[in-house]
Amino acid sequence: MTATGRTAIPFNRPHVARNELAYLREAVCGGFTCGDGPFTRRATALLKEFTRAGEALLTTSCTHALEMSALLLDLRPGDEVIMPSFTFVSTANAYALRGAVPVFVDCRPDTLNIDEQQIEGAITERTRAVVAVHYAGVACEMEIIGKICERYGLALVEDNAHGLGGFYHGRPLGSFGEMATQSFHATKNIQCGEGGALLLNDPKFIARAEIIREKGTDRSRFYRGQVDKYRWVDIGSSYLPSDVLAAQLTAQLESFDVIQRKRHAVWARYDKELAGWAEENGIRRPLVPDGCEHPAHLYYLLLPDPEHQQSFIAHLAEMGVCGSFHYQPLHAAPAGVMHGRVAPGGCPVTEHVADRLVRLPLFADLDEDEVTRVIACASAYKPSR
Repeated sequence: MTATGRTAIPFNRPHVARNELAYLREAVCGGFTCGDGPFTRRATALLKEFTRAGEALLTTSCTHALEMSALLLDLRPGDEVIMPSFTFVSTANAYALRGAVPVFVDCRPDTLNIDEQQIEGAITERTRAVVAVHYAGVACEMEIIGKICERYGLALVEDNAHGLGGFYHGRPLGSFGEMATQSFHATKNIQCGEGGALLLNDPKFIARAEIIREKGTDRSRFYRGQVDKYRWVDIGSSYLPSDVLAAQLTAQLESFDVIQRKRHAVWARYDKELAGWAEENGIRRPLVPDGCEHPAHLYYLLLPDPEHQQSFIAHLAEMGVCGSFHYQPLHAAPAGVMHGRVAPGGCPVTEHVADRLVRLPLFADLDEDEVTRVIACASAYKPSR
């Protein structure tokens, strides 16, 4: 409760989809609660439909999907993977775990995505892949990045944790790279508490990805009757989620249109009703370039400087609204310094953005009165000049 007796507005509240509890009950009572059951197949089919991916494998997290991508790329110690510094730690961790070196590139000041103009300058003879992270579900410049990867023979991986439902010139995010990863964490548009998926758009990875996900065994081939016994045939781990989680995810995916309609309504109100206040006070709103369709994953504001970032978050909290900062630059983090390197030119935009960004509450069940409160609380803040 706030000081005025009103219920505080959280940053996130997971949506409970139609049929979600019924599907959970069905999964628990149906006797098949381990992975690769009927709900896994249903969720996978829906995910492939939404993303147009060649194949999709559910995982226990987006982190694990990224780890699988590193295994599939056969990364060796000293290999380099180019990625933005402005991203979550999992993007770098997945490759550092294989001994590869994350190479941190600065972000663009408009979309906060990796600056595609700086990628070539980061490439060396040890570079193996580029990871494109679609921040807030707004697409990176995939045409340019794709051509760079093709020219240098590099793999392209999409970290699409924010981007389910996003498009780049009419094509779904997650369908550009040889591989793409999805997150179904509780903070995402579509969630099952903890979960993820690896999308495979290059058929050469599919057979081995199944093995890696099943602890390095050919268990999936055994269940299809292709081998008489399953054996340990490769390295791998336990990346397969329970069918109970897949049941929850199935209900969420079936409610995708409803969830997205509600989220877009919140995002649009923020953007329209905060426009005048933001312009008057030197606060920048999100930018969505022509040709990009965002999925209303998050709504952020860029305050004038770090002091205003902190005072704005404190102002919102005092009025019963939870606002939040976001990624801290990986290139300057202790583990980033230890395991990675910074591309030529450094990451000054990333550092500037990280110290100014504040995210507002955005979730499907944020009602109109709550949205009105958030807008009123935000616009009551007057940065000192």
